[in-house]
Amino acid sequence: MFELQAHHAWQHLDGLTKPSRSLGQLEGLACRLCVIQQTLEPRTTPRRLVLFAGDHGVVASGVSAWPSEVTGLMIQTIVDGKAASTVFARQFQAETIVVNVGTLHGFGNIAGSGTIAYREARVRAGTRNLDHEPALTVEEFEQALAVGREEARAAAQSGHRVVLAGEMGIGNTTPSACLAMLLGNVPLHEAVGPGAGADAAAIERKRAIVERAVARSRSVGPSQPRQAIAGVAGLEIAAMAGFYMESHRLNLTILLDGYVATAAALIAEHLQPGTAGSMLAAHLSAEPGHRRALEALNLKPWLEWQLRLGEGTGALLLLPLLDAAAAMTTQMATLASLQAAGGAS
Repeated sequence: MFELQAHHAWQHLDGLTKPSRSLGQLEGLACRLCVIQQTLEPRTTPRRLVLFAGDHGVVASGVSAWPSEVTGLMIQTIVDGKAASTVFARQFQAETIVVNVGTLHGFGNIAGSGTIAYREARVRAGTRNLDHEPALTVEEFEQALAVGREEARAAAQSGHRVVLAGEMGIGNTTPSACLAMLLGNVPLHEAVGPGAGADAAAIERKRAIVERAVARSRSVGPSQPRQAIAGVAGLEIAAMAGFYMESHRLNLTILLDGYVATAAALIAEHLQPGTAGSMLAAHLSAEPGHRRALEALNLKPWLEWQLRLGEGTGALLLLPLLDAAAAMTTQMATLASLQAAGGAS
């Protein structure tokens, strides 16, 4: 079976009616898109954002500038179409589904706005406090993975070609830092950042908590990777990992968001090697550990705008550039066609 490799895509791009490589990084993005989709006629629509939500017990240890109640308030804002993620998704024509995997309180059936839907799929009411005990059991971790897999299958069955995962969960940069250390070998001083605005004292607490939690997970040993990962994971992070794994299996193109999403990608790649091959890293987050986490996945970020909001916003912002890359690849004339036309005249 023919495998389209980067040099095949570059040969096509270099043959378009422009000076070679004159569109710079846009051509690199087009090349990567062609390789992921294994075609010189890539598609970027329809596309879907699946935004997974969950709360974190570690917030009780003072790692966040915001209380857990904000998670629920933001879910309602997102579903109402008034959060940054849903404003961008509407602008860039991405369907949105908000999936509640584990907030402290359920919301029943929230009525969505326009192309926004809501699904309640809570595994439990937030994680345990990873400062004192494993955040999740292996069974809970597997249940959250399954929620994400189900969403990927639903996206594929609906004909979507490009998928994005976002997250909402106060405190989730703490488990992300743990996962970056555990699975990406990111040093502690880089792995722990301010998240959603933590002050210096909170960062120091966060660093100590992350160091202890990772040591506990490492003590589990390599023979039980799921137990080690579950001990420092979040429900929404695990669901994103399952979403990535199944999206890769179904040949969907994945746009990767920031630090939390990349922590989920590290889980996916660890449990299902090769998953990162379906990913485009949309941007480099302002979180200090993000660069090293992306390097562990062998992914290059396309935007460097100091973003740190989450919710899939960075991945959404890459969409117009992805559209431009696909349009260039599929709609521009080739030098060979011009030469043929000139010869015919």
